[in-house]
Amino acid sequence: MKDSLISIFLVQLVCSLLLLPIGQCSSVFFPMDEKLIDQTCRKTPDYNLCTSILKSSPGKDLRGLAIVAIDAVGSKATTTMNRINELLKQSPKDTALNHCHDMYNVILNSYVQGARDTLKRGFSSHIATSSMSLTPDTARSCEEAFKGRSPLTNLNKDVENIAAVAGAVAGQLP
Repeated sequence: MKDSLISIFLVQLVCSLLLLPIGQCSSVFFPMDEKLIDQTCRKTPDYNLCTSILKSSPGKDLRGLAIVAIDAVGSKATTTMNRINELLKQSPKDTALNHCHDMYNVILNSYVQGARDTLKRGFSSHIATSSMSLTPDTARSCEEAFKGRSPLTNLNKDVENIAAVAGAVAGQLP
């Protein structure tokens, strides 16, 4: 543990002396991360989205990358829930918004939390993969509740896409 902290400190020190952004340092000092991220993302439905998510957290093994991807789903779902709550303040009885609120509670409190906890505890990846595979359908259910123009279209689509990537990453675990 002490050696890894010293290594991280030295990498940051060298990067700051060379005036390199930390993102560039990760590919210089952790080339295996780049290779793992590349190999992992090639097996997902959206390579570019996957690499943009996973390159934000170098130094992870495949399980760690899956957790990073699941956290990205949680982050976007939280943003969506915040938007739903804003809209509900204006229209508290809107049935579509209330449905979306319920759906995003499921995404955040069941799918994301369950997937994350399962992987953090070292359990089988099947629960995480299943949870992420249910997430796009749940976000789509929110979208379809509007029966027309939804104020959440872009956010719902983002959640769908990130969850598809997260599920594909988790699905690569043994």
